[in-house]
Amino acid sequence: MTDNIFDGLPPPSSQQQELPISPKPDESKDESPSPAPTLVLKSSLKRSKPAESAPDSSAHPVLKSALKRSKPVESTPEPEPEEAPKKRLQFKTSTDASEEQVIEAMQKITSHINNPSKFSKASKLAIRLIQAGSVKPETSSYFIAMLEAAMSSKTPCTDRLVRADYHALFSAAQDVAECLDKNQKNLLTIWTIKAVMANDLFTDDSFMFSKTATQIKEAISDLPVATEEDDAEEAASLEQEAVKDSGDEQTTQDVDEAAASAGGQEDVESDPFGLDAWIPSGVKKNGKRKMTKEDTDASENKKFLRSKREALITCLEIAARRYKVPWCQTVIDILVKHAFENVSRFTSQQRQAVEKLWASVREQHLRRKQGKSVTGKLDVTAFESLQDKYANEIMSIRRSVGATGERRAQQWLG
Repeated sequence: MTDNIFDGLPPPSSQQQELPISPKPDESKDESPSPAPTLVLKSSLKRSKPAESAPDSSAHPVLKSALKRSKPVESTPEPEPEEAPKKRLQFKTSTDASEEQVIEAMQKITSHINNPSKFSKASKLAIRLIQAGSVKPETSSYFIAMLEAAMSSKTPCTDRLVRADYHALFSAAQDVAECLDKNQKNLLTIWTIKAVMANDLFTDDSFMFSKTATQIKEAISDLPVATEEDDAEEAASLEQEAVKDSGDEQTTQDVDEAAASAGGQEDVESDPFGLDAWIPSGVKKNGKRKMTKEDTDASENKKFLRSKREALITCLEIAARRYKVPWCQTVIDILVKHAFENVSRFTSQQRQAVEKLWASVREQHLRRKQGKSVTGKLDVTAFESLQDKYANEIMSIRRSVGATGERRAQQWLG
């Protein structure tokens, strides 16, 4: 019988518990038991570390590793098949027209654009020609003839029905100004003042109105000082217009033809041997010079300045007619005052028009300072007008303003 290893030890206390020591499974039964070591009870409570054993290949895998997803095998990407090019529907915005076709189109537009009923459609076709790049130095003369026909319409360019079409046409014409010569640019400048700047004065946008007024002031400042010769030329042109209006144009032509025939007879009598052909072309026999290119340019420049002054006077008149609009009044005061300060840049008839405009605007400006409106009545606010309206109305205690009741609105209005 095996000896008890606890023989000779004191009995365990009631607070301590005996922990049996189980033999290791790896120990063989044939080995003799080792002598009992003297152990402290604290050490016997510790759990012994399991012996490290080599991993068994037949053991089942851990649950965590079994739940992991295996990495997919990397495969080389297959080349994607090339997609066929998609068909797109495109529209041509321009047409490659020949010069003859462009000229023919401009001539056709010119024949219809001076008709007020056809102006809207014709102006849109002209804008399409400009946007297509059909206006070139070779076709500039036909283009200017088309714009001249538009400005010669019986309906003025500031008319309410055609105002927007004129503005669009001449605004687009600014994009092809580099294709024009000097005289054509001068004509386009005058037409732009009449068709664009003058129509901008009818706007409801205060910023646009102020911007246009600034452009007009700059144009006035760019004018040279008018001379006595300019006044004489203006008087002569006014006489010619008066003759045309009175229907005496035929009589004037007859007088001119008679003077020309008489002059031809005098030339024959003064040069019976034809020696004037040997005299230099720059000087005539009577001492007068023939018109040279410089004289022609000077005459064209004077004509341009006269037309520009007239266009600016038209803009000033349009602006002055809008003085009834409250937010326009300050801008108009500044504009007309600037024109009056530069009145020397206008001719005699135009100076009178500027002085009349300034007198009218100054009078209305003084009324505004006194608290009066343009019509001469005192300016009142919306509350003051309603106060005057309802001051004598009969008020009901339980209802709004009505025909019954004894209370008046004076208590309600304070």
